Amino acid sequence: MTATTPPAHRLSCLHRNIIVLLIALTLLALPQKSATAADSDDTSIVMAVEFNAHAACAHVARHKGWYEDEGIHVRSYDSYVTGMALAAGLMRGDVDAAYICLIPAINVFANGHVPLKIVAGTHKYGYAMVVDPDLIGSPQDLQKPGIRIGCSREGSPVDVILHKIIETYSLDELSLAGNIRRMNPPKQLIALKTGQIDAAVVPEQYPRMAELLGFKILVQAQDLWPDMPGSVLLVTGKLIKDHPEIVQKLVKVTDKATTWINRHPKEACEIIASQLNKTESSIFPEKVAKLNSRFMVTPEVVNASLTKGLEYSTDIRPSDIETTIEYMVKLGYIPEGFAPEKILDLRWLSQ
Repeated sequence: MTATTPPAHRLSCLHRNIIVLLIALTLLALPQKSATAADSDDTSIVMAVEFNAHAACAHVARHKGWYEDEGIHVRSYDSYVTGMALAAGLMRGDVDAAYICLIPAINVFANGHVPLKIVAGTHKYGYAMVVDPDLIGSPQDLQKPGIRIGCSREGSPVDVILHKIIETYSLDELSLAGNIRRMNPPKQLIALKTGQIDAAVVPEQYPRMAELLGFKILVQAQDLWPDMPGSVLLVTGKLIKDHPEIVQKLVKVTDKATTWINRHPKEACEIIASQLNKTESSIFPEKVAKLNSRFMVTPEVVNASLTKGLEYSTDIRPSDIETTIEYMVKLGYIPEGFAPEKILDLRWLSQ
């Protein structure tokens, strides 16, 4: 007698496979940039960051000249509007080292099969849902007819946070699904301001910018996921193989900048804000980057992110990576789990 798969299970498997395929296609379809990472004996590197407060340590280190002080030659310092866009750059080989959210890092490793290593953490948490307080007073109000929710693509960190909100507050996922509007964080901020959406799930510093527009932070990552790892310093396997000394220096500078931010928050906020207002620098995708120029990131906004939404630290635990991997498998964002040691190389953190 041949065993058969229950219809519900078959549907669940099909749903997961479709999501994995969608994420992979999204990564491949994102716009390309002109520069490429080093291929030869050139020891300069292409560094990439997410264009938000998550990459605070990189913004500070660059402003202070600490990469240069350590002899790290950064040929190109590129900013990406989302972690998924940065992940696409990693898949194409455009980037040698990146300050990127953990979830897209795992996506590009598991779905793109790119040899990458996480060598340090950079922060915990860093995501929130903001809402129109006249329409939404509690998570249950998200289920009201006609409530429109902005969120980035499937497989992104904020999409994972949206699933955590649905799960934590026992919301009806099917009733919400038709009301989700997929868009990047700058577009969500504009859509909130113009009344096109009623709620948005965005990374820091965008929740604090939304507060200035009169919106309310309803839920933060720390309300949903204790010790959630936010972003990491990621390097290619090639960089580790060819220039481990550069990786060691990157970890050293990252730790130095993170410690400095926590000890000098006022000056750090001024530096980070100035970096996030440099819209003339290399930001990808370029057409999306122009949206950022509509908003000013003030030191006060960054300070609110730093004190309320983020916890800067280079510490990262394999158990927290494993929890993230397991949840991404549960959501169908990666096809199967793997040992966290496959993506971790923390030897330089202990030096």
